[in-house]
Amino acid sequence: MEIRRFRLGDEAALFHVYFTAIHEIASLNYSAEQVEAWAPADLDMNLWAQRVQRIRPFVAVLAGEIVGYADVQLDGYIDHFFVSGAHPRRGIGTRLMARIHEEAAALGLTELTSDVSITAEPFFALHGFQVVERRQPVRRGVTLHNALMRKALARGGS
Repeated sequence: MEIRRFRLGDEAALFHVYFTAIHEIASLNYSAEQVEAWAPADLDMNLWAQRVQRIRPFVAVLAGEIVGYADVQLDGYIDHFFVSGAHPRRGIGTRLMARIHEEAAALGLTELTSDVSITAEPFFALHGFQVVERRQPVRRGVTLHNALMRKALARGGS
């Protein structure tokens, strides 16, 4: 598996990862209505492309296929962290998390934060994150449930 930087042209494959992660994995913890509000099939692909270009994620590639992606922003916020619904529990998330920690160290970050789904919460906890606050964001008029999670880092991101 290769973890590389986002490249222009990755946008559609990243949407597929996002969509399947939510529809095939997160759907175990969220209703059909919540899943559709969170990851609608009719999402504006131009807006999607702009968003992933802005967050510039790391991309996991396995046998030539994009199977996951995650970002970390300059303030330590992880905006997106998704593994394809076709590739759960294969170490992809762990590799992406390790790459985020490497980047955090390079940036000299002292903490990482993320708004984490109920589904991803145990994974983030396994990697040292703790729940700071329970939240109920609204997407397309539907209330979802997630948690703001935080991990304090030693100076230099580890």
